[in-house]
Amino acid sequence: MATTTGETRAATTAPNSIRLPGIVLGIGLGGFVDGILLHQLLQWHHMLTSTDHDRIGVKYYDPGTVSGLEMNTVWDGVFHTVCWLSVLLGLALLYSRVTHNRRAVWTSRVLWGWILAGWGLFNLVEGVLDHHVLGIHHVYAGPHQAWWDAAFLVLGALFLIGGYLLQRGGRPFDPGAPRGAARAGDPS
Repeated sequence: MATTTGETRAATTAPNSIRLPGIVLGIGLGGFVDGILLHQLLQWHHMLTSTDHDRIGVKYYDPGTVSGLEMNTVWDGVFHTVCWLSVLLGLALLYSRVTHNRRAVWTSRVLWGWILAGWGLFNLVEGVLDHHVLGIHHVYAGPHQAWWDAAFLVLGALFLIGGYLLQRGGRPFDPGAPRGAARAGDPS
């Protein structure tokens, strides 16, 4: 089947054009889920709760004391600030790349696939770095913390793979195409 130049352009550039914004959004949103769910609601850990056993010599701030909880809360705030900046950057990148039909991009499997992949990437990098390399905190500290940390990495890998497959199964989206100019911009 022959394709037109416009169809070829949409098929080859579309997923790449929103890949970076989607991944950056996913990193920020994944960080927010981690911080809100694990740090605040469940209170399983804070940024520095395992520094009594860390690998880099950070002073221990016992979250069971007021001063320790205050310091952990400050570092949780730094973490949430980085997440917030990641979401703002992802939105700015997305806005700069999607010049037409902006509403349709939010229903695109391509964008949501990259967001899910970004969340998985967050879990993998944060899990390896903070839980294993630095050892500054664990998902759920205690006798089975290695299993919790491993499950966090497995979940990250599943999100990364699932997000990649989700975006791959979506219709190509040309964010620069005017509304109605190409059917490739239809949401999937």
